[in-house]
Amino acid sequence: MKKAKNATFLFQRDFMDYHYDRFIDFSVMVYRDKELYALLPANVVGDKVISHQGLTYGSFILQDKAKFFYAFEAFKAMLAFYETEGINLLEIKVIPTFYNKIPADELDYFLYKANAQLLKKDVLMIIDYAEQISFQKNRREGINKALRSDLELKEDTNFKDFWNTVLIPNLNIKHGIKPVHSLEEIELLASRFPNNIKQINIYKEGKVVAGTTVFLTETTVHPQYVSGNADKNAYGSLDLAYDYIINKMCDDKRYFDFNISSEANGKKINEGLIFWKESCGARSHTVNTYLVETFVHKTLDIPKT
Repeated sequence: MKKAKNATFLFQRDFMDYHYDRFIDFSVMVYRDKELYALLPANVVGDKVISHQGLTYGSFILQDKAKFFYAFEAFKAMLAFYETEGINLLEIKVIPTFYNKIPADELDYFLYKANAQLLKKDVLMIIDYAEQISFQKNRREGINKALRSDLELKEDTNFKDFWNTVLIPNLNIKHGIKPVHSLEEIELLASRFPNNIKQINIYKEGKVVAGTTVFLTETTVHPQYVSGNADKNAYGSLDLAYDYIINKMCDDKRYFDFNISSEANGKKINEGLIFWKESCGARSHTVNTYLVETFVHKTLDIPKT
């Protein structure tokens, strides 16, 4: 549904299927008058469907012409289908609203009517380009430091050096984890979505010292991965990278998404992340994950006046 009002390229099969072997897909498409009207990208775990564990965000996707009451009937039809398939629960993480191309808050209301349980409330930090706040002094000093350090910034296709020499080692040392995507997967996805996935590298004397893998949607710039080597503070390499992706990749965008700054299902806030992102001009936005019982479709109703 490339014309959906609340979808991004992450919901296209060419993106989702890179990890088809890790999940049991249970996505649903809802038709009206033989035309695809709504869909839910999802996978199944036991008697619960989740939207979708392999994606940063999910949601009930609606075509751009979708109207409120027809969308409500599509939502009920989805729940009814899942119940007939033995699914008792639906866990749905709502796409952050700034990714929507036009207003699309129907799902939030439908979940309210369905007495959905709020499982998680995450705090995101975003920049609204329409009301952009300038970098604070410490960030500007970092950019000037980078310029004095003779760093070179390139937008190129060299994912390998950044991933193998900076990103993967840093994630392992700091957090004992690997990137969600492998190098081979991100290179495959970038080949399929060259206008949506970009690599920005910072070089010093011909060697990659920092970088970011950026996802671009119709509305938003989002650095999916960002990392710098041990000299990042001394050189200001990350400040240079962020200055570029925030201020030079936003020509037709409305928002810059720094991703979440909350932990433990939203119960804790990473103070250091919040401080750093706010110094770049970001401010807070929240996004919710809900749990709904599928049987509620039987009594789900919206009284009309």
